Amino acid sequence: MADLARLTSALADKFRIERELGAGEMSHIFVATELANNRTVVIKVVAPEHAGELFADRFSREVKFAARLKHANIVPLLSAGDANGIAYYTMPFVEGRSLRQRLASGEPIPIDEATQILRDVLKALAYAHDQSVVHRDIKPEHVLLSSGKAVVTDFGIAKAISASRTMEISTESPITVSATLTSVGSTPGTPAYTAPEQAVGSVVDARTDLYAWGMMAYELLAGAHPFADRTTPQTMVAAQLTERPAPIGEVNPAVPEAFAGIIMRALEKDADDRPASATEVLAAIDGTAPTAPPAAPRVSTRRTSRDVKVVPAAERDASQDISRRMGVAAALLVFALLVWGWFSRQAAQRNDVPNASAPASPPVAAPETRPDAPLESPRDTRPDRGPGTRMEKP
Repeated sequence: MADLARLTSALADKFRIERELGAGEMSHIFVATELANNRTVVIKVVAPEHAGELFADRFSREVKFAARLKHANIVPLLSAGDANGIAYYTMPFVEGRSLRQRLASGEPIPIDEATQILRDVLKALAYAHDQSVVHRDIKPEHVLLSSGKAVVTDFGIAKAISASRTMEISTESPITVSATLTSVGSTPGTPAYTAPEQAVGSVVDARTDLYAWGMMAYELLAGAHPFADRTTPQTMVAAQLTERPAPIGEVNPAVPEAFAGIIMRALEKDADDRPASATEVLAAIDGTAPTAPPAAPRVSTRRTSRDVKVVPAAERDASQDISRRMGVAAALLVFALLVWGWFSRQAAQRNDVPNASAPASPPVAAPETRPDAPLESPRDTRPDRGPGTRMEKP
């Protein structure tokens, strides 16, 4: 990293940088010793392509907001700052390896282990969402495996980078936040795990994290990302917007049907069709989802995730195919009736028009009247009333 010397110099009174640990899409990562507490920490420096337009004060405030998260499955944020124009944040050093490293090793991951990892991530999400914090960048690189459990890093960082690119401070309702960026390409997040609404710069919420969790679950259980053949960010985003992954139960039949169903629900393109919360997904995985009471009459007809019935993919596809065929048949029938009606009207009109080819009837001659002929009185054509009938004068 070109700015390593500058970073080392700027932080010399607080940290002693030991080594570079790696680099991600949003940051460069260093292991350092925090001098005040003599403890090992991780320093993450925001990548130049994301840091160029940051307002340092706003970035620090956003990080401090996320730093209040305290949970067994969340790696806490410790501090944030600006070192000679370089934005950075720190967190405790966690012994272990990331889920990405676990996947890259090629070692098979048993279903039970995969389920436990995914449950730990859901626990972290459920807690953070209750605290009005959306991660926005859930992916295997941000899941660390340590001491038999999974912990999630970088909560609130994507939001901090996004929000600190503008000086406007907006009030946000819990969980729901508005994207502050104007282009898809600059939206913080990773295309391989980005939900459709996040990719287009729309409103994101807890269900956005559940989509990323679903992508990660699919990759973990299938052994490959569903869109692994997309080699550019643009084609990956296009797949996230328009393509439906093959059902996970068909790719790996060992995945329990209920578990496969909840993963595919999390991957719905429309956020309203996904589970409403991480708590709901946890309950479904554990088989402890409460039985819903009889539904009261509903005024709104808008579909929500609670209205969506989990249907096996094959049954759903067959039903959709039948519906399409019935729609086409109905359209053809209507078209045939219209054509038949048109021909019937044409035939009726032809029958009403006189036949021009038929010979004309000879004209009827008017009776000849001679000028010298006496005029005849009109004949009485009234019926004979018989003898004795009195005739009245007109």
